[in-house]
Amino acid sequence: MASEMKFEESLKRLEKIVQELENGDLPLDEACEKYEEGIRLSKACAKKLEQAKKRVEILLKNEDGSIELKEFDQRKAQDAEKPQDPKKKKAKTDSEGELI
Repeated sequence: MASEMKFEESLKRLEKIVQELENGDLPLDEACEKYEEGIRLSKACAKKLEQAKKRVEILLKNEDGSIELKEFDQRKAQDAEKPQDPKKKKAKTDSEGELI
């Protein structure tokens, strides 16, 4: 159900569940069901945000001041997040990231 809903619908439903749980008026069984639904919605929202992040376009300013649109490269972002192996020597690059 949560994966079929649009992000905004999932988020609104999640907010409603949080509000209902915060009120504290629900019987325990119903509160547990709402909590489980909230967890599913939360995971679905996080997944949709990650998918959107992968489609993001980044504005890059060139040396001449012009602006260029480039597709977000998920592989480069993931590589940047990986811890570097201290045994491997870093390749020398110029200010634009080109190998020297």
